[in-house]
Amino acid sequence: MQPLDPPHYKLRELAGYFLKLGTVGFGGPVALVGYMHRDLVEQRRWISESDYKEGLALSQIAPGPLAAQLAIYLGYVHYRILGATLVGLAFVLPSFLMVLALGWAYTHFGGLPWMQAVFYGVGAAVIGIIAISAQKLTIKNIRKDGLLWGIFTVLAAVTIITETEMALLFIAAGLLVLLLRGRLGNRTSRPLSLFLAPIALPQVALAAAGESHVLIQIAYFFTKAGAFVFGSGLAIVPFLYGGVVTEYRWLSEQQFVDAVAVAMITPGPVVITTAFIGYLVAGVPGACVAAIATFLPCYLLTILPAPYFKKYGKHPALKAFVDGITAAAIGAIAGSVVILAQRAVVDVFTALLALGAGFALWRFKSVKEPVVVLAAALLGSWVHPMLSS
Repeated sequence: MQPLDPPHYKLRELAGYFLKLGTVGFGGPVALVGYMHRDLVEQRRWISESDYKEGLALSQIAPGPLAAQLAIYLGYVHYRILGATLVGLAFVLPSFLMVLALGWAYTHFGGLPWMQAVFYGVGAAVIGIIAISAQKLTIKNIRKDGLLWGIFTVLAAVTIITETEMALLFIAAGLLVLLLRGRLGNRTSRPLSLFLAPIALPQVALAAAGESHVLIQIAYFFTKAGAFVFGSGLAIVPFLYGGVVTEYRWLSEQQFVDAVAVAMITPGPVVITTAFIGYLVAGVPGACVAAIATFLPCYLLTILPAPYFKKYGKHPALKAFVDGITAAAIGAIAGSVVILAQRAVVDVFTALLALGAGFALWRFKSVKEPVVVLAAALLGSWVHPMLSS
């Protein structure tokens, strides 16, 4: 992955661009990667079209939040590990600081009627947002593939029934598709393990870690969750619910719905909600540990395979494996919609709000998630006091 020409920009300029994008970059991962192409490829010509496409392809097949992973890759193109590190930090830092501020406000004012009213509306809208996101991911990734539909259905059902994380089932789904499509043969090369082996790393290495201290528990759990964000940043939601609410009981069900809502009203990757959860569990140290643990797999699974991706990125075994995991992730997202809806949709108004949010995003392509969330917050602030009186 050696660039043909020296870069036409300084590393500090690239980091400054991603600092700004992380501050004002609303619209979700698809919009963010679109901004990167427009600004860095078309207008400034800092990144070549081929490098951008390779980075986007790697971001789509490897676990991790799409936009953050592409940003890290683009930082790697000319400035290698230093560039990937600085760009990744610059892109994530603004939303992390916003989430810290929201976590402080939620902790200090969460019992006040006005904040309860805001999250009453926002929590319902989040259900519609996740539902329409799952629908779009299903159409894009599963299409008419019967095997992937089977995996999708099983994972959705398991998520609804168990309400727990399913990391091993994700791996099993990937291996099942790989084996049934007959892609695993003697030609699988050693460099391909750079793509497949790290996916199971949290299950193998971290399982031996002690979990007596809450920060160690946070590091263990969020590293494991961050390694399975396939298909969309929303894939982390069912993982988080199973651990945060069911297993560790760090948050109540309503607090978890509120945490997902926070991710919807801040720029940057959806998985930044882990910092909000970490703050509620263990303050600023918890937020820092949760954020680092979530993004570390994303960072490593970008810079480690990057040198080999030109040659091995289109290997059929890798594609089959990722197809299976992606179908499992989308099924888990669909299942999480049902779980979260049981907590956030509590009356006729919230049901209508959830349906309205989903319909607006489905019918009007120009409508963005933050606009829907803001409208839901205003409606909730207006309606909730009347229902409570």
